[in-house]
Amino acid sequence: MDFKKTNAPITTVTRNLNDLSAETGNIYESVVIMGKRANQIASAMKDEISKKLQEFSSTNDNLEEVFENDEQIQISRYYERLPKPTLIATQEFVDGKIYARNPAKQPTSEAIY
Repeated sequence: MDFKKTNAPITTVTRNLNDLSAETGNIYESVVIMGKRANQIASAMKDEISKKLQEFSSTNDNLEEVFENDEQIQISRYYERLPKPTLIATQEFVDGKIYARNPAKQPTSEAIY
């Protein structure tokens, strides 16, 4: 996933609602699209961090190992500093990197003669 190289802001940015609804014509539809993409990004981030942290898991946990694992702490801090999935999804939507289709708006393929 390319969420590490995104140009999304780290903090919240005020957006113009007219700009967000320009592509779909409806702000609510735009929010649904961004929400679904944010869920995809969050799931991918969670899977990736789980795989990286799984390397550090052990069957027996002693107190000394928990405090000495600096690599695990650095990985966790790195993911905490990344932009939130909603900010990444909003930036992708604004940049036009999200493809979305609404089946209800698609014309039917049946022609009436």
